[in-house]
Amino acid sequence: MEFEAIPGVGEKTAEALSELDDAERALADGDVAALARAPGLTEGRAAAIARGAIRRRHDDDGRFLATDRAREVYRDVLSLLRERTVTTYAEKRLETFFPTASASRIEEVRAFTESAMERDPDPAVLAALDGVEPLEPASGIRVRERCLATADAERYAAAKEAFPELSVEVVEDARGLSELARSYATVVALDEAFAGVDVEGDVRVRPDAAEHPDEIVPERVLAFFAQNRERIRAAADVHEAAELDASCDLDSLRDALSRLDDDGTIVGDEELDRLTNAVDDVDAAVSTAESVANDHLRDAIRERDVTIEGTDFLSLVEQGARVDSLLSRELEDQYADAVATAREHLIESLSLRPEEADIATRVFSDDPSFPVDYDEELVSRLRSELKAGRDRRAVRLKRELAADLSALREPVGEMVSNALELDVELAVSRFARDFDCVMPTFTDGDTAPGTGFAIEGGQSPLLDVSFEAAEPVDYGVSGVTLLSGVNSGGKTSTLDLVALVVVLAQMGLPVPAERVELERFSELHYYAKSQGTLDAGAFESTLRDFRELVDGESNRLVLVDELESITEPGASAKIIAGILEALDDQAATAVFVSHLADEIREAAGFTVAVDGIEAVGLENGELVVNRSPVKDHLARSTPELIVEKLAGEDGSGFYDRLLEKF
Repeated sequence: MEFEAIPGVGEKTAEALSELDDAERALADGDVAALARAPGLTEGRAAAIARGAIRRRHDDDGRFLATDRAREVYRDVLSLLRERTVTTYAEKRLETFFPTASASRIEEVRAFTESAMERDPDPAVLAALDGVEPLEPASGIRVRERCLATADAERYAAAKEAFPELSVEVVEDARGLSELARSYATVVALDEAFAGVDVEGDVRVRPDAAEHPDEIVPERVLAFFAQNRERIRAAADVHEAAELDASCDLDSLRDALSRLDDDGTIVGDEELDRLTNAVDDVDAAVSTAESVANDHLRDAIRERDVTIEGTDFLSLVEQGARVDSLLSRELEDQYADAVATAREHLIESLSLRPEEADIATRVFSDDPSFPVDYDEELVSRLRSELKAGRDRRAVRLKRELAADLSALREPVGEMVSNALELDVELAVSRFARDFDCVMPTFTDGDTAPGTGFAIEGGQSPLLDVSFEAAEPVDYGVSGVTLLSGVNSGGKTSTLDLVALVVVLAQMGLPVPAERVELERFSELHYYAKSQGTLDAGAFESTLRDFRELVDGESNRLVLVDELESITEPGASAKIIAGILEALDDQAATAVFVSHLADEIREAAGFTVAVDGIEAVGLENGELVVNRSPVKDHLARSTPELIVEKLAGEDGSGFYDRLLEKF
């Protein structure tokens, strides 16, 4: 794939993407987590790149959200969806969903949505999802008890690059290998020429090492699973709670993970534990055994009457004879018992095997001495033998476990990915359930532009009241329409509902309504209410925006909230009338909220439809409003309602005369 062809991807980003093993798959799937593993890419940037790839695949120009207010509505939609995710991944993944005019993209997401809406957001599944995160590559691995050896310079350079976790040494012959074997628990010779060489120590000839990295450095696999262990376990729990088909046997997976510690070491093997403890305890055990022997011999001496003949005494005094000879003659049996006790203590405290016990037995000499002492060289040899045994055992167990886990790596990646994608689906499902959503129906707007939209029982989750308290709204528009109504009657909320429904529908997502039918609009232009009359420069800029609006695409949706506030009412009505005429000529769908409906109709060169949000009266100073716009009806204003109320309460005729003015 030509990465630089993706909108927003330059040379450096393309280079970063090329370092990923599965960049094309990640771009096709919108896999933000995988893309974020590229060097220098944040999750936010990865989401933007995924969006760009989707737009390119579906030939989307990214112009659907044509105004700031339209983009605000989209951000509000994303917020509602993200609030219903559990994982950070799902939050970012939802950013790859966007409103579009592309029929293929809408249908692609609709297929996903229809499946997602069938998902049950079980609390147990949501709880399990809390521990799921994208898998991270292993890092910081360094193996010191193993090395690679070669006599070839090119092979040396290749090995340094392929195995950064290991030391790579240059050797010339078998003697060099032998010297390395004394320094490392395992030496892996890379040259075929070393095959058959008899060298003491654990030396393995593996010319194919680069083809089997997990066998040479099993720590890679183990570190990966150790660092991701809790995430994998959480994903397994999700599959069980959601009754999903797992890509591997979960019991076998959990068993393999249970043999792995947080730092990637092997746990649960009794023999390895024995050797590890023996290495750690050897010095303390020898010291204790020495004390046991001396205490035993000291007690024996105290309890024994020893007669020293005169010649022996003179020999001790004149010749400096050692007490060993006296011990040998007088306390030979007691010394033997003391040494035997020391040896037995050492062997038992370290749980030594017979082959290891042979060295331990020689740590304490059979030659009598007091105090009893041990041989430092033999203690060092015992320690080395135990370390070598421990390391050999650990490496063998690592290889065995790494082999088991290597076979699970791809299935585990798929399982975690499926769990994360489930969170995306459940967010859509929860959204649909929380807001009583349905899938909208699209009309064939390509052949019949201007068919507009029809909403039945629409409820906006963007209001300042709870969703349950929001009054359902029925509203449909085809062509160009003015929307009239009292202040605070819900005109702006109606525009927000229309924008929300259209944005969701053209994202391919469900909409909060009982039924929605709409054409597939090419662009959404939503202009929010201006704050006060604009100065000359701002007014000119606004007119330029509308100049661009009335050119081009025929099936745009245009929503405008009280455009008359940009300048004087008389001029506003004429300007709005002209804009409506242009939109009508291009068969656009448009809803303009205005208090100048009469003036605009009078200025327009065609019959402008007017709908009204009708206030049915006042109760305790509060408006009582029918929130669904009435078709072909100019709604009364708030002042008219107040005058009407006063006329009914007062018989002077003053308010009646005022009412006639309306």
